[in-house]
Amino acid sequence: MPRLTFAVLTGMQLLARVSAQTWCNKHYMANQSVVPPGGEFTIPAVSDVPLLAFRCAAAVKPYLEEDVGTPAGVLIDSPVVYSEIVGAQPIGLPAGPLSSAGQLDVTVSLNGKTLVNALVPLNASAYELPFSLDGITPQMTQYNLSCGATYLASNSTSSSSPQTYNASAALSVLPNPTNSSVTKMDLRTGALLVKPATGLGGEYEPIFPVGFYTTFDGYLSTNISVVDTLKQQGFNIIHIVPTFDNMTAFEMVLDRMQEVGMYLMYDMRFTYMNNTSVMEQVNSIKYRPNLLLWYTDPLNATSIAYDLIYSLDGYHPVSLVLNCQDYEWASYTAGTDIVMQDAYMIGNNVTWSNEWNTTCTSDYGDCGCDNCFSIPAGNSAAVSPNSTYYDSVVPANSGIGSYFDISDRVSSFQNRLEVMGWERTKAVWTVPQAFGTAQYWTRTPTGEEWVVQSIMGINQGALGVVPWVDPNPEYIKVAASAFALSLPKFTSYIFGATSPRSNYLVGGIDIATWAAGFETLVLATNTDYVTSNVTWTDIGLSGAGVEVVYTSGSVNTTGNSFTLGSVASAAFVVSST
Repeated sequence: MPRLTFAVLTGMQLLARVSAQTWCNKHYMANQSVVPPGGEFTIPAVSDVPLLAFRCAAAVKPYLEEDVGTPAGVLIDSPVVYSEIVGAQPIGLPAGPLSSAGQLDVTVSLNGKTLVNALVPLNASAYELPFSLDGITPQMTQYNLSCGATYLASNSTSSSSPQTYNASAALSVLPNPTNSSVTKMDLRTGALLVKPATGLGGEYEPIFPVGFYTTFDGYLSTNISVVDTLKQQGFNIIHIVPTFDNMTAFEMVLDRMQEVGMYLMYDMRFTYMNNTSVMEQVNSIKYRPNLLLWYTDPLNATSIAYDLIYSLDGYHPVSLVLNCQDYEWASYTAGTDIVMQDAYMIGNNVTWSNEWNTTCTSDYGDCGCDNCFSIPAGNSAAVSPNSTYYDSVVPANSGIGSYFDISDRVSSFQNRLEVMGWERTKAVWTVPQAFGTAQYWTRTPTGEEWVVQSIMGINQGALGVVPWVDPNPEYIKVAASAFALSLPKFTSYIFGATSPRSNYLVGGIDIATWAAGFETLVLATNTDYVTSNVTWTDIGLSGAGVEVVYTSGSVNTTGNSFTLGSVASAAFVVSST
């Protein structure tokens, strides 16, 4: 879990560790033996024959009573894979390219009534089939859509045995809320759809959440003007960290957040296993128009809390963060709509625990960054100039954390969602490190390093940035503010791209592109501490009509390339006309 303010946190963590003597199910103390932790995510077996992973999902969660009469949609995914992921079944394909192998005859029904029937190509992603909500009675419990597909091979004959596939999906059609706000999930993109946080009316719009876990006691509780400052700095959410000892001050903070238009990420980390407390909190908070989503914690009751929250509310998604890279991932993630990662690797030896004086491996140890890996041996370009580790040559297993710990964590979460069949119904967010000089961490990230962390997550598909923790050094807040203020310039491309995200690695520069019509968003970040160059042809672009929409650190462009200085970052919009 993200670390609390450290005076409170360290004692709590030590108590938890001493009582359980495990972290991510690993022994970590010097006097403990190595015991395989178990709980690893099962890697699906490779298939010798092609498989169809036929899946469907409602396009929006939830639909409301007021949406009846307007078009709804169901999304069809039909990837052909060679991996035995959940639901994948063999498909007999003719020789030749997949694009000419035929298509699927898909029928979506509810309680035996056909909602839509259409032909869908193989290897489709979020292929939307429109249908009408007319005749579907709004209710608090979810409906179950039945989706069936028959493969129509390009060379099929009437005597061929039909190949059929089935899937199901939850459909939420809820009554218009009378004592609750609403956050919808657009399952086409993973974006959250919200009305203005002020509660003064408006249309549903996608939001890219960016804002800090923010200490309440001694910070927000004593200085409500912090809310105004954060709003002016471009942040759109506040994740208030419990406990909330002064409830009068807490209500004042929530009221002020609503007044200025800041969304709330409501945290129940210490109480979500107490059903009575969850009921009280959900029923008292759910009516607020600026409530964005709920937050629980990955211990042993996430699915129980998830089901209870949905029975009480149903109008807002649930989130949690997984500090463990692997342990019981599927069980924890089953109890959330938004799964976040928090690999904290800056100023931290990720292979030797400074806290416990032990090594950290896949089955032993706690270095504060679970299963993180060092930068490659000899890669001095990835070493911060103010590092005290090595002057020139970096040895193997140096312990110097890599920014690729972040992208690897986000991409592995995305891959696991695909394996489980959840890639359409759950989203991934990222939690950058905005703290240091405590416990495992010898220093705080610079502002530019904070930006690198954020972009490394976004470039792999993270759709929210919630750093731990505020208050933090002013230089981090300045960098984060500049990033937050620029986000609206390019998140529309992320949510509205007409083609899939493409990823590139040029030297130490991590790059993602999103094409939308005649324009392409390029989001690039330099993971190295030396100046590096990328030509536009490296990423399949001509470089004509380049608009710089965001910079962090030293950034320069020419007619055929761009250059990023030490841990610098940039966003460009490149025109193809």
